[in-house]
Amino acid sequence: MYEPGLTKKDLADMAAAGFTLDDYPEEVVEVWPENMNVYQLFAFMRTQWRIGMAGATGLDYGPLYRKMDRMDLSPQAYGHLEEDIQAMEFAALAAMTDRDE
Repeated sequence: MYEPGLTKKDLADMAAAGFTLDDYPEEVVEVWPENMNVYQLFAFMRTQWRIGMAGATGLDYGPLYRKMDRMDLSPQAYGHLEEDIQAMEFAALAAMTDRDE
C-alpha cells in the first residue's frame, strides 16, 4: 500500500538488462480474515497522515479514535486494534522513507 513505485532509473536498468514490467508478476497480498478490521481501518485512514517538512510523520489519531469509537468495540478489542494500527503505521512510515538511491 505504501511501497514506492519504480523510478525512471529502475525502468532504464530493467530495459538495459532486457526486461520489461511484463517479466515480473503482479504482487498479490492476501489479507487474512482476522486482520480485515485493521486493514479496513488503516485503508480508511489513508488520507489522514500528518505531514511535515520531511514528509509523513504519522497518522492523525483524532480521526482514528473517532472512527474506532463508532465501531462498538469492547475495551480489549479497542486496545488490540489501536496496537495493530500502530504496527501498520510504523511499517508504512518505514516503507515511505526507505530510499534506495
